Amino acid sequence: MQLKQINKERYSKHYKQIMIGVVILLAVIALSVSTLLIQLIGNQDGSNFWLNVAGVVVAAVVVVSLLRRYRDHEYMYEVIYVWDLKQMLNKIYRKQKKIKAAIETGDRDAMVIMNWSYNGSEQLYNLDNNTITMDDLHRTMRELQQTIEEHGYSVTTDEFRPEMLDKY
Repeated sequence: MQLKQINKERYSKHYKQIMIGVVILLAVIALSVSTLLIQLIGNQDGSNFWLNVAGVVVAAVVVVSLLRRYRDHEYMYEVIYVWDLKQMLNKIYRKQKKIKAAIETGDRDAMVIMNWSYNGSEQLYNLDNNTITMDDLHRTMRELQQTIEEHGYSVTTDEFRPEMLDKY
């Protein structure tokens, strides 16, 4: 996965609209299906809890199916990119202890991974207006850059490949 330039305003606008749409769609479908099921097979004297659950499940399946179907639509581009970025950052985070240990031994691939991770995190923080820990991130990025230079390497984010994580 390569880091891409994302228009922050477009991302924010599309994310909000998609989430509002998802919430409305979930509510409408869940209520409609639940009401229909209760009318058709519900018990007037008892609880219809499981019929309500069935309505929610049907709504979730429909919404997930729609999101998958339109995943590659241009309108979803920024939202899906950020979703994929978060997933990749989580994969790296889960292996971070081993990756950082490998950096200490001079492993260039580990440095490439962490360089990509730090740059991806910076992009994500900026897109989500989460700049509280940006100073710590920049400090960590400078420390990594020092380590890279001490080993005589030069790394870029373009060198990162998800398969590199299999090593750790």
